[in-house]
Amino acid sequence: MVRVRKIPQRMCVGCREMKNKKELIRIVRTPEEQIVIDSTGKKAGRGAYICSDAQCFKIAVKAKSLEKALERRIPEDIIAELQKELVID
Repeated sequence: MVRVRKIPQRMCVGCREMKNKKELIRIVRTPEEQIVIDSTGKKAGRGAYICSDAQCFKIAVKAKSLEKALERRIPEDIIAELQKELVID
């Protein structure tokens, strides 16, 4: 009998859709209170997942769902830096 592996699912904070974890980008608040993109998906800290879609990022920022997920207010300069790093047009 072949064992079927469970694929981890996470919810995008922008569009609120459940997607495969590997399809989403993790943004993490580190224990040092920095907000960075976690390309490995294994950094320590509180994480939030978002689609690589520009609309999802704009919705997450406007609705402040990214701030709620990370439990911290995010300054405008860090939001601009995240948007640039995500290569969103």
